[in-house]
Order: sequence, then structure tokens, then C-alpha cells
Amino acid sequence: MTYLVVYESAFGNTREVAEAVAAGLGEGTEAVDVGTAPPLEGLDVDLLVLGGPTHAFGMSRPQTREDAEARGGHPPSTGIREWLDAAEGASLRVATFDTHTRKPNLPGTAGKAAAKRLRALGCTLVADPEKFWVHGDRGPLLDGELERATTWGERLRETRASAG
Repeated sequence: MTYLVVYESAFGNTREVAEAVAAGLGEGTEAVDVGTAPPLEGLDVDLLVLGGPTHAFGMSRPQTREDAEARGGHPPSTGIREWLDAAEGASLRVATFDTHTRKPNLPGTAGKAAAKRLRALGCTLVADPEKFWVHGDRGPLLDGELERATTWGERLRETRASAG
């Protein structure tokens, strides 16, 4: 089985979660920044996992990435929103996640927005979008979230194996 985790991260929290999910998926799974990820429609993987930070109730935009940079983050020049916008279609099995502030727990998530976009492109979701919690708007991740991300990756691998 081949797995790929594509992520967007401004403060490093989403990258850490992506790496933990990749570890749970198993040996050979790569976690790549969205800025270096191959186009969606060109992917040949058994499962794509896509993750990003929740910005302004959904996936980041250029303005929210500029705001993250002004607050000390290092966001990519492009985000998962633009990566998905560039896609024309795909029939991949996918899962999505996001990092989300715990307090205040605002509505909207990048994971749900990405899942909706992926379904519209022809992809099949293998799991409900998952939230991983951070302290405040910059993190760090709440205690136990990396372990939970690894376990989620393991469950995704089991889901994919039983469907394959």
C-alpha cells in the first residue's frame, strides 16, 4: 500500500501532526508540504491524507497566511485551498484533518472544508475529518495530540487494508 500525507503548516503544529499520522500509516509513508506536493490529479496512491490549520473558520487564504506570518509564523506561499483549486478531478481514497484552537472552539474547520472539496473532485472519504487541538492560535499542540495522530494514522491504515 502507498500512502501520502500532504499538509500546510504556519506554526509547525500541523506539520507535527502530519508526521505523526505518517508514522501511524507506516514505513514508506511520506509527509510533504503542500508547496512541494505533486498535483492531486497526478497522484497514484492508495490513500491520500490532507491536513491544514483552521484559519478564519476554514482553509487558509492568502490574507490569513499573511496574518500568520505577521504573528511569527512561517506559512507556505500556497495552501491546501489553492492546491485543491488547481485540481481538475481525482478518484482517490482520502482522509482529512486540521489543527484547531481549543479555546475558543470556533465553528468551521479546514478538515471539513477540504473533505467537501475533495468529494466534489471525485474522491472518496474513508473517515470523518479529524481535529487535532492546539493551545491558542499558535500552539503548541495539546498534550497527547501527537499520540492521537499516530493512532489515527494506524486506524486509517487498517481501514484502507480492509477495503483494499
